[in-house]
Amino acid sequence: MPYVIGLLSLDTCDVLLGSRIRTRRETLEGGMPKYKYLSNRFLTIFENFSLGQNLGDFHSGFRAYTRDVLETVNYRANSDDFVFDTEFLAQAVYHGFRIGDIPIPTRYFKEASSINFVRSLKDGLQTVAVMGKFGLQYLRLGKFRIFERAADKTMAGKD
Repeated sequence: MPYVIGLLSLDTCDVLLGSRIRTRRETLEGGMPKYKYLSNRFLTIFENFSLGQNLGDFHSGFRAYTRDVLETVNYRANSDDFVFDTEFLAQAVYHGFRIGDIPIPTRYFKEASSINFVRSLKDGLQTVAVMGKFGLQYLRLGKFRIFERAADKTMAGKD
């Protein structure tokens, strides 16, 4: 955690992700199912291309944000499903925040992941849709509520 806090507080990046994908062998030996590994690689490459990033793993649950990100991103407009994380990262990129990643170990076991194959497929399709929305918004061919700034920066984190 000191590294995470340091990278954020030293203004190196605004969003920090953990990357489970260092090497294929290490990731698979850590227990990640092959279908998850392959779909993660495909989606991460697609997201990097769509968002102009160079990250190792868009789908890790390890995330840290600066206060400014949380006060700017309109996360209340996001889905209440797994795709929330993808929407959040697309929003962060849209608003010009810098995203970085650090390596984290891969540890899969039965209780470690609540997303099965069918849910993974749904999440993948939703991820592609978010990248489409981002592209349309970026090119000013569409307007989506999720890319608006939070209505009141002082209230973004309050109910």
